[in-house]
Amino acid sequence: MNDRQLLIFTKNPELGKCKTRLAATVGDETALNVYQQLLDHTVRFSKKVLADKCVYYSNSIQNDDRWNEAYFDKKQQNKGNLGQKMVAAFKASFNAGYQKVVIIGSDCAEINEEDIHAAFIALDTNDVVIGPALDGGYYLLGMRKFIPALFKDKSWSTPHLINETIATLKDQSLSFSLLAQKSDIDYENDLYREEALIDFELKKEQ
Repeated sequence: MNDRQLLIFTKNPELGKCKTRLAATVGDETALNVYQQLLDHTVRFSKKVLADKCVYYSNSIQNDDRWNEAYFDKKQQNKGNLGQKMVAAFKASFNAGYQKVVIIGSDCAEINEEDIHAAFIALDTNDVVIGPALDGGYYLLGMRKFIPALFKDKSWSTPHLINETIATLKDQSLSFSLLAQKSDIDYENDLYREEALIDFELKKEQ
């Protein structure tokens, strides 16, 4: 067992049930295609990360899919809001004996394995590492001890999340490091950022 674990939160790729904000302008089929590409990108770079890896499915665990069991353990996300789901995942990892735990989603086309390695290195000298997203949230969160306060009374999926999280860290006198700011792909405009690593072919539904 490695002393580091990478957790990957993902949604089951189902038509009309993922990337709904993107789908509002490009259609359900295109949004699903974009998300499939994001999943493939996440699989490719996360395989290269030097850590144990676990993918957390939103609805049900899938077998014989892109998340090869040779590289990824598989679990299902707990019920509740995003904070409650992450609390359960982090707690399970630290209870299992991991010393550094990093969590990411599967919505960012700009992230790569070097970002994950940088996060683990940051945890050598910091209690927490955060990858801030352009929308005010974060695309990555890592810690070297379980800190439940980071998930209490937070404005999930709002522009206030990163500031609320940093305020908690300061209130608790916890050290933290910030990675480079990146963008998740939530809206059509996010597809056209120069930093995006995926060549999307957008074909709006007629």
